Amino acid sequence: MTRNQKIALGCGGAGCLGLIVVVIVAGLIYFFSLSRTYPANRNYNYNTNTANRNYNSNTNGNYNSSTSASPSTSTSASSLSDDDKHKLYQAAIMTGDQELLRRVSVAIGVMDADYTTGDKYQDFIIEHAGWVIRNTDFISSLNTPEKARAYVNTNFPD
Repeated sequence: MTRNQKIALGCGGAGCLGLIVVVIVAGLIYFFSLSRTYPANRNYNYNTNTANRNYNSNTNGNYNSSTSASPSTSTSASSLSDDDKHKLYQAAIMTGDQELLRRVSVAIGVMDADYTTGDKYQDFIIEHAGWVIRNTDFISSLNTPEKARAYVNTNFPD
């Protein structure tokens, strides 16, 4: 076997191993966040007042938000730790509310204000895959969309 054949064999093996790792991580993300099925008919109303904000959502998909004129007492996204950003992002995913996920993504700096992926998006998503594997207890604690929304409403910096 020539040197070039050995190099090609090694690179091919490393590529396959990398692909397997990516598939496993993607499967874990899907399993822990996106594979949750919810009943088609959910009858609930959810109201929360947090830091002078009122969030009201209901089962027909309407989402209303109002903010009072007084200044907010919540922290800014730049003061959140990386762990807190991942928790907030994961909770937003688990609500199943795409608009909320976009607003959280903008607030933590992975998306631009026009909802296009920012410069940090790809690095954040790669880090998030590893974070998901290490934080299954946190993810399990948000086992319903209501609990996930409550976490976001309590910890959303904006």
